[in-house]
Amino acid sequence: MSGVFVGFGFGAIQGGLFLPAVQRSGNFDRVVIAEIEKDIIDGVRANQGRFACNVAHDDRVELVSVENVEVLNSLDPDNRETLIQAVAEAKELVTALPSFRLYNEDPAPAARLLAEGLTRKCKRPDLSPAVVYAAENDMRAAARLEAFCWDHAPSGFGEKVVFSETVIPKMCSVVTDQDRMEKEELVPMYPGSSRAILVEAYDGVMIDAHHPPGFERGLDGFSEKTDLDPFAHAKFIGHNAVHAWLGYMAQSEGMTHMGQLNKRGDLMRLAGKVFLEEIGPGLIHAHSRTGDSLFTESGLKQYAQSALKRMINPFLNDPIDRVTRDPVRKLGWDDRLLGAMRLAREAGVEPNLLAKGARLALDRAVKETHKQPADLLDRIWPQDLATEEKAFFRSLLLESA
Repeated sequence: MSGVFVGFGFGAIQGGLFLPAVQRSGNFDRVVIAEIEKDIIDGVRANQGRFACNVAHDDRVELVSVENVEVLNSLDPDNRETLIQAVAEAKELVTALPSFRLYNEDPAPAARLLAEGLTRKCKRPDLSPAVVYAAENDMRAAARLEAFCWDHAPSGFGEKVVFSETVIPKMCSVVTDQDRMEKEELVPMYPGSSRAILVEAYDGVMIDAHHPPGFERGLDGFSEKTDLDPFAHAKFIGHNAVHAWLGYMAQSEGMTHMGQLNKRGDLMRLAGKVFLEEIGPGLIHAHSRTGDSLFTESGLKQYAQSALKRMINPFLNDPIDRVTRDPVRKLGWDDRLLGAMRLAREAGVEPNLLAKGARLALDRAVKETHKQPADLLDRIWPQDLATEEKAFFRSLLLESA
């Protein structure tokens, strides 16, 4: 099987997850990436379409070289036409941008480029059906992307194109600290680059099983789910929430990198209790009806043990500042920390341990915004919330200092 793959964005998810998976599959004879960062475009081109990725295993960092990548500048008029035609011919496409908020923003909105190429695809019976994977960290990324594409192509794409949600628990980062790159012997993306892609070896990525008629998936290494929502919820409320909680706890004790937690069995045991005694009952209560083994006590125990071990991989050595950044967002009513606490309470569990980490996040948010804790919570949370629930969590956070 051969086909065209097109990606938007050349960050850690694209370069550390999807492009290595494309190469491993052997199912694509052309790989195109749309990018606007001139140094990345020029660097990969000068390196004859090759770039390096550092993969953190439990005991080492493996160097993976990805080849034959065609990088197109979305801002260049000549490249733009080539890109739109590549979208039209592509079987599988991935958006992996820093945020879904960039889908429709200048200078090169991915939604507009996708809409033009997919419209061209739908007018040509000889061109293959396609799946567009949205790999941004949002439970509704694909739905958002599709809506923006429809804004540019109101006639839609019929049954020929499916926009697919993804669940990506894999931890990926781009290291730009030159001292760290040298100390950890990380190989830059290309000779002379100030960036190094560093990702964990774990590849348990889930994708939506839905696809167009006549479509044959080339990215064959991922797990298909007919309903991704429960698994996206488990990743966001489970993995992401505990990762942030652990980061705030470690930061409060002066640690700078997650790998340092390998020497703190006490904090790791607490993190396990957060996972299994507070978040776990909430996830089982919400999703046991799926019948999936994940949403059982034994399934969640296995999931938690794996996730916690991966979070403190010394070869990934995630900076705690990255894990704990943007505390205001992480304290949002529907975001990971409050979302996990609310889910626990729905299952009849009082989330006292979660509240300790959330309070540390609140303390950092207070320092960043120069507002009082109570005023900041009132600002972060919607005004029309149910009085009792809001009052409960407000008191729990404010009294957990």
